[in-house]
Amino acid sequence: MLINLEILQWLFIFLIAWLVSLTVLIVRNLMQYRKFTQNIAKKDLKTLLTDLLNRQESNQQQFKKILDEQTKIQGKMVKHLQKIGFVRFNPFPQTGGDQSFCLSLLDEKDNGFVLSSLHSRDATRFYAKTVKAGQGDGYELSIEEVKAIKNAK
Repeated sequence: MLINLEILQWLFIFLIAWLVSLTVLIVRNLMQYRKFTQNIAKKDLKTLLTDLLNRQESNQQQFKKILDEQTKIQGKMVKHLQKIGFVRFNPFPQTGGDQSFCLSLLDEKDNGFVLSSLHSRDATRFYAKTVKAGQGDGYELSIEEVKAIKNAK
């Protein structure tokens, strides 16, 4: 009879532990369900999940629109001026200082222009030359203009 009493005690302890673990799981699920349906006014779970799926589809459509806009913007950005190079130099030994300069403004594909300023005692002159793929287009580039283009990259 002693053995049967020990078996009953262990069985009772096992059943208590089982009930406690089931209670913990149920309470945890109930708390999660309450958190999930906290601001919902008397809706059933099916309606709630349907609403969530509809919102997800709407968000996916908005996300696709945003990606399309980003692609368009990136396509346009290729043509915007993105690279700037600047070189100061002294083209005439009789003038003091590096008051002349070359400024290159290029896009992503190294297309753009170079603006050169030649300063002398009498006047300052400006020249502009177009640049295609990092090379002069129609006009030969000076050493300083080539340096300005290299500085822009």
